[in-house]
Formats: sequence, structure tokens, C-alpha cells
Amino acid sequence: MIKKITNKDKEDWKNFLDNKQKKSHNFSKKKKNIKNHDKDKEDWENFLKNDEKIRNKDFIYKRNIRQEKIKKIDLHGYTIEEANIAMEHFIQKCFDENVTKIIVITGKGLRSKSVDNPYLSKDLSILKYSVPEFIESNKNLTRFIIETTDAKIEDGGSGAFYIYLKNKNKF
Repeated sequence: MIKKITNKDKEDWKNFLDNKQKKSHNFSKKKKNIKNHDKDKEDWENFLKNDEKIRNKDFIYKRNIRQEKIKKIDLHGYTIEEANIAMEHFIQKCFDENVTKIIVITGKGLRSKSVDNPYLSKDLSILKYSVPEFIESNKNLTRFIIETTDAKIEDGGSGAFYIYLKNKNKF
């Protein structure tokens, strides 16, 4: 039984031969690269002999990059008024020190005594809700702030939040 060669077989054979030619061409290129290697080695030796000093790029201060500076404040045990005053002073101080991020730990409010008081709002009497509300409504503070976001679990989760401050030098 004689089998006819199909067009697919012809195409595969042609691709095989083309690839074989490309590989033999690459091998000749490698021989040329050996000459370049000798040149590179010579350049390297000349570089080592040169007494010219080269600056270490790791020690160059980059002015465009703002170094991350983080501070924390823990408001456990504060009353709402004390917490608001403390936050106002702390944010101003951090902005003056060019801090980039503030971690504010308020707690979750599970042990808050104000929950039992029927005359107080349940949400706004807990620091977790009242402090961010105070910050967002205070125009003196909002001009320093880029944004406030919820904290990651390792920084306090639902009992904390982040405040990202603007760059003092660009203010």
C-alpha cells in the first residue's frame, strides 16, 4: 500500500528544513560572538585599571521620590471630644513633619458605654464612626489630607483607618 504525501506533510517538511537552516545560521553567529566576548573582556580590564571614580547610585538622594513616613495614634479610652482635639493636633503635627500616612486606631466600639445611653446616636457616639466624620467635616484638616481609607487587618482592621497626607513641600 502506497501512501500519498499530503499538503500538510509537505508543509511540515518545509518548516523542518527551514528551522534546520536557521539553527545552522545561529551557530555561525555564536562564533562571531566569541570575538565580541574577547572585546568585552578587554574593555572590562581597561575599566578596572582606570582610576576614575564612579558615584554610587544607591547613595544619590532622589528629590522626586517622597520617602514613606508612617505614624500611629491609638485613641482607646478617649472621649469623643478628647479624640477630636487629639486628632486635630496630631494631623497638624504630622503634616508639619512631612508624614505620608497616619494609622488611627479607634477600636471597634464594642465596649463603649455610650451605647446604653438612649439620648446619644449609636453610631456617632463611637469613635470608630465619629472621628472620621469629624475629620471629613473639618475644613482645616481636609486641606492636608489626600484620602482616608479602611485599615488592613494587620494594622487594626475594622478598628482602625488610614489617613494619607499631602506633601508639605508641594502645599
